[in-house]
Amino acid sequence: MQRVRKGDTVEVLSGDERGQRGQVHAVLPKESRVLVSGINLVKKHQRRTGNVKTQTGIIEFEAPVHLSNLAYADPKDGKPTKVGFKVKDDGSRVRVAKRSGAEIDG
Repeated sequence: MQRVRKGDTVEVLSGDERGQRGQVHAVLPKESRVLVSGINLVKKHQRRTGNVKTQTGIIEFEAPVHLSNLAYADPKDGKPTKVGFKVKDDGSRVRVAKRSGAEIDG
């Protein structure tokens, strides 16, 4: 079970975008990276290649951010928190915000 999932609201802890928040757009677990909407925008100069109709010019897109630079936003007070796991009585695992103890999903 992953600590950060698609659709979660996270806050950036370090780097140029420190303090900014965004929603997780995609998770890349093998690389330990996450795509966050509106965070870590980079520009790429794209040249036309052959007859393929691709977007050309200067393209701006989100680059992946490492998981260690992000923290989940607590559902109660909105401050950054760590994510833990709790096993319910029926045996299912649920994510829990360590700061407030609130269940994240379910």
